[in-house]
Amino acid sequence: MARARVIRSGPFSTRWRVRTALACALLAVVAGALGVVLLGTGTLAFTPAEVVGGLLGVDDDATAGRVILRIRLPRLVTAIVVGASLGMAGSIFQSISRNPLGSPDVVGFTTGAATGAIVQIVLFGAGPLETALAPVAAGLATAVVVFLLSMKARATGGYRLVLVGIGVGAILSGINTVLLVMGDLDQAMSAQLWLAGSLNARSWAHAVPAAVGFILILPIAIAQARRVDLLEMGDDAARQLGVPVERTRLAMVMAAVALTSIATAAAGPIAFVALAAPQLARRVTGSPGVPLVSGALTGVALLLGADLLSQRLPLDATMPIGLTTGLLGGLYLLWLLARSRRI
Repeated sequence: MARARVIRSGPFSTRWRVRTALACALLAVVAGALGVVLLGTGTLAFTPAEVVGGLLGVDDDATAGRVILRIRLPRLVTAIVVGASLGMAGSIFQSISRNPLGSPDVVGFTTGAATGAIVQIVLFGAGPLETALAPVAAGLATAVVVFLLSMKARATGGYRLVLVGIGVGAILSGINTVLLVMGDLDQAMSAQLWLAGSLNARSWAHAVPAAVGFILILPIAIAQARRVDLLEMGDDAARQLGVPVERTRLAMVMAAVALTSIATAAAGPIAFVALAAPQLARRVTGSPGVPLVSGALTGVALLLGADLLSQRLPLDATMPIGLTTGLLGGLYLLWLLARSRRI
């Protein structure tokens, strides 16, 4: 286990571990390198030097600057925010449920967010703005339902939260299928394209709201991280240490659901990033605490890597990022189930 060090400044103090800091720095470097490669990938290919020149506005090629700044950079920023949001949300869910399967895709919150978008597309023929806002409201509503149904003796969490979430997600998945059947062909195709999860045609109109939402929720999650660490010791032990258990759990669930909904609104359902990122982050950092920052950075690296893979697969058409993460995440889940004796 990595040894913790404490930094104090007046009445404030924080703990950090050398291995965790180095791992986060390495993940940030990997994500930055993947971002540069992605900015140069496409019909018009650019070298890393041309990408840097286009970002700084010092490249003589005006075309490169326009393509990078107006088309590819918003897509990259959206991918970074989505990956960070899913990685952090997965870290919170797995810590609260004390279950490695406690991610928003498995528990059903992603499905709930998708239901909101499908309702807008199929029943109301809504535009991009309404389709982007609906997943946030639907995801929060799904979380409230799951939280209330999983409550027993005024307590929730653990396997009960996961199992109730799986049940609610299955019901919502059936509702989504019925809605797709109800719509006409154009509406069903539009909804299916959204359900595939994609970063294509993402503009600053997608990137900026997602980034603002992530920045607003980030301080809440970090402020509650220490209490969530204590919750992993068990509810009784946390109460003895002065932690308001249910209030903390509810606040973090709402924060994680908001992060998931923001990611789903920006790019559609992206599978398995929230499941794999926290587990990989724990293995890399060796830290026993909730891997909020490292989980977010791992989520960014995973999503950027999957996006690069989907664009460079030897296929005639670029595969949506949601399908790529679904295929890779399914293999990861099978490997996880095969090697773990606690699941």
